[in-house]
Amino acid sequence: MTVQLCVLLWARPGAAEALVAYEDKVLALLGEHGGRIVQRARADGADGRPDEIQLIEFVSQAGYDGFMGDERRTALSGERDAAIARTDLYPVELAK
Repeated sequence: MTVQLCVLLWARPGAAEALVAYEDKVLALLGEHGGRIVQRARADGADGRPDEIQLIEFVSQAGYDGFMGDERRTALSGERDAAIARTDLYPVELAK
């Protein structure tokens, strides 16, 4: 079953560029797990809005689980923690 997600990301103060750099690295791993970025958008993070919004799709739950457990991704947790203050993730159904 396909897994489709909306991801909202808030940068730590002054770390918007670091958020983008971290996400560039981890999103590059999606394809190895049957995932793809459908859309990636950036906002200004003002007034409580997220700094980045992503729509991501995986061909299976196993692919998503593999991505989340990928050691290359988890090895970057310090970089992630320094850049990202908050992440909200929602399952969605992408319109065709």
